[in-house]
Amino acid sequence: MEFYLNDEKIDVTLEDEKTVGDVLKSFELTCEQSDAAVIGIKIDSQNITADVFDEVSKKSLDGIKKFEFSVVTKQNIKDSMKKLAELFRKLSASMMNVPVELQSGKSAQAHESIKNLADSIDEFCHIAALASLFQEYTKIQIDSKPFHEFFADFSPVLSDFEQALKTNDTVSVGDLAEYEICPRLNSIADTLEAIL
Repeated sequence: MEFYLNDEKIDVTLEDEKTVGDVLKSFELTCEQSDAAVIGIKIDSQNITADVFDEVSKKSLDGIKKFEFSVVTKQNIKDSMKKLAELFRKLSASMMNVPVELQSGKSAQAHESIKNLADSIDEFCHIAALASLFQEYTKIQIDSKPFHEFFADFSPVLSDFEQALKTNDTVSVGDLAEYEICPRLNSIADTLEAIL
């Protein structure tokens, strides 16, 4: 039987494990002791989702050839948060330049900043979801608001910004960037830096 951890083959010696559930329990315990969390399981190339987990756990190990585990560690989360904090600081600075870039014919640079903003927010949401697997990250707050509330408030601002871009309303673009978006980006960076 082969075992893979984040696509790397690892050596595993089974002891008293007789079922898939025994192996999964043992692996989860090892992860907890190593400040890691399981985010994906494949058995013989089949994704084990929440709906089939209980059923598959009862199966015997006979005939099973391969276990694949995807894990994330607290260190992965910290490294990602550090990178994102730096990214949001840079984004805040570049978003301040968007109105000027749009007015001076440098729309390619402005659109690159806007694309980076969208990508970074997606990445932040993904990392925050993974971070919530660890107890100490479950109560992340930005500007004294729970994560979901902060983004519920931020979302309409981003929609207004998108609308202002479509209508080429550089005054609104500038106001939204300076007074709404940049302060929020800095708040995200502050929160991430405080966590580290």
